Order: sequence, then C-alpha cells, then structure tokens
Amino acid sequence: MNADFVKAVAQLGEEKGIAPDILYGAVEEALVTAYKKNFGSAQNVRVELNKINGDIHVYARKTVVETVTDKAQEISLDHAMLINKKYQVGDVLEEEITPKNFGRIAAQNAKQVIVQRIREAERGMVYEKYASRENDIVSGVIQRVEGHNVYVDLGTAEGILLPNEQIPSETYQFHERIKCYVVEVKKTTKGPQIVLSRTHPGLLKRLFELEVAEIQDGTVEIKSVAREAGMRSKIAVYSSNPNVDPVGACVGQKGMRVRNIVDELRGEKIDIVKYSDVPEEYVSNALSPSKVIAAVSDAPNKICRVIVPDYQLSLAIGKEGQNARLAAKLTGWKIDIKSETQAVEAGELVYDDGSNQTPESAEKSSEEPSEAAVQNTTDGTTDTTADTNEITQDDKGSDKE
Repeated sequence: MNADFVKAVAQLGEEKGIAPDILYGAVEEALVTAYKKNFGSAQNVRVELNKINGDIHVYARKTVVETVTDKAQEISLDHAMLINKKYQVGDVLEEEITPKNFGRIAAQNAKQVIVQRIREAERGMVYEKYASRENDIVSGVIQRVEGHNVYVDLGTAEGILLPNEQIPSETYQFHERIKCYVVEVKKTTKGPQIVLSRTHPGLLKRLFELEVAEIQDGTVEIKSVAREAGMRSKIAVYSSNPNVDPVGACVGQKGMRVRNIVDELRGEKIDIVKYSDVPEEYVSNALSPSKVIAAVSDAPNKICRVIVPDYQLSLAIGKEGQNARLAAKLTGWKIDIKSETQAVEAGELVYDDGSNQTPESAEKSSEEPSEAAVQNTTDGTTDTTADTNEITQDDKGSDKE
C-alpha cells in the first residue's frame, strides 16, 4: 500500500459521508484477520496503518508473566526486561513482526473490506436518520406495487406501505408523490425496513402541526384525534389564550388550512371541535355537527348521557353510528344518545311549564334543514367547507351558552 491508497480512502469516505477513520479502522481489522489466516492464528496481533504514506506495521502483543505457559500470548519477565527494564508483570509488550510480503496480502483484502464497510456504514446512517423520524411524516414517490404492498422511494431509503396501513378507498399510482407516517424502523440484514402508514391518527395530527402556525408555536394544542381513515375524522383543539379561537385557527381563512389537509388525505372529512375540561361540554362539541339540548355525565362509569332534538337524532348518531363512534373515541367517554321525545317519555327531561310537548316540535318547520341537507350530512358526503362552517358555528354557539 502507498500514499495514493490512503488518499483514495479519505476521498471515498468524504464522498459517502463516512469518517475516514472508520474506513482505516476497518482495513486494520481486516489485515489482522488476514495475518492470522496466513501466518499464525494463535498470536494476538495489532496492525497499524500509517495514514500519511500507507505503510503497514504488524505488532505481536504479549503479556509479561513470571512463568510462560503460552508462547504465542505470553513473554517472560526476564526476556521483557532485556528489551526494556521498565516492564513489569502484567504489562503488554508489543514486538514488530511485519512479514516481508504482507503488503501484497493487505492489498488483496483491503478493497473487499472497504466496500463492505461502506455498505454497512451507509445502512447504519440510513437507520439512524429514519429511526429518529419515527412518529413523523415523510414525503416520497411511489416506486412500485408488488402484490398488496406499496413501496415508496424516500430518497436515501425505501419505505413499505403494508395493506393494513393503506386507506381502502385509495389507489396508488406509479411515480405519484404522497406523504406517509413513519410507524416503525426495523434493522434487517438487507438494511433498514421503514414501515409507513396512511391510516395512523398520527398522520392527521402531524399534518395539522405542519399546516397550522398556531400549533407550531404552542398557541393552539391538539388534545385528541379520532380517525376512520378515508371516511371521517375528528380532532379536538384547545388554546389557553382567550383571544385565540382554536377551531378557527385550524380551519383557516376561507377554510384553506383544513382544505389542504383534506386534499392530502384525498377527500377525508374532518370535524374540528373545541376541547373543554367540562365533560358535558366536550362531549356536546364532539357530536358536532349535531346540536345538543342537554348532557349529563357519570364520571365513575365514564358515561355521558346526551339529549338531542328529534330531527337531529340520526345526525348525532351518524351513518352506521360513525359520528357517535368517533365522538366516543375522541373524548374517551361512552355516549348514550336519546332524542328529545324519548327523554321526555322517560322522565329524563321536564320543561318548566310542565308540558310534554317539546319546544322543538313547534319550531321544527322553521329550524329543520331540508331533507336533502340532512341526508348529505348524515351520509358524510358534504364538502369540507360546509363541515367546518357548521363546526365553527356550533362552537360559537356553545361559547355563548
């Protein structure tokens, strides 16, 4: 080996982003193995590579002892003191034993070892890079689809989108750019395996954190997320600043902020509700866009009983129970929903005048939305702007109350 070899190693390390000392260390380890294989496996040796001129020196390491039992590993104190009188029992003596033709053997092993170590170092760097990004969003390009698995090119690595992490309603096209949530990074013999997700609730949370400046600076806080990927989601937000409307901040001017997130999730409906420490108020907000007449909580059993207008019972429950189910996931409370008439008949709701007729029935014709509007809201096909407007209005209504 010569100075050109040393310079080439340093340049290669710089290009690959690997410290040259790592490559030099790998070469030295390989030369130790090569020496033991060709000149004696029993010896304890150390190889030193001169990082300036490329010279190689091999040293035998032996422990100083009173009585030698293993000539390959030990040296007597008397013999050691002939070399240097400072040696004592227990010291390690190094004696140069570089073979004459060792340079040729070293060159044969160096190339293969360096290539292997570069691969290992690159895999290690990729693993460290993406392991630190677990529970975060990455952007990539769909590289290929094999069976039900989707492979995403992340630039320096490849991520995999497993079937259970894919949104059922989505189709994935070659060269299409998507954002995914990093669920897990695993070490494998072929390099790191990056497991991605499009269904994880964390994806929705991180999208809001990236889109809403008030969340980034801590003015608005995301308290909870409930998601049925591809269909509908609910997110509870809170601000300790009374001058900041957390729902309005997330919706954005003319709904621009939430619309960007809906576009990324390909039309998934999003309800943004205001968080409250009062369970009754929190559950009432979570059932948006349905209005709530009354709510009573049972803290020990974590149950909240809610009464809604007759004509909004189906809206509160949602298609196949989706609205009530998401509200329960969001709040962590079991929710028992009854219509106004059912509550009156059960004696759970009594008016001041003692009348059994619900006030809503008298005002129903003026307040009740058209049948088509109710149906659109119930089956989840309304556009995001309409949803967010309803949420904002309900939230303002609850503030006034």
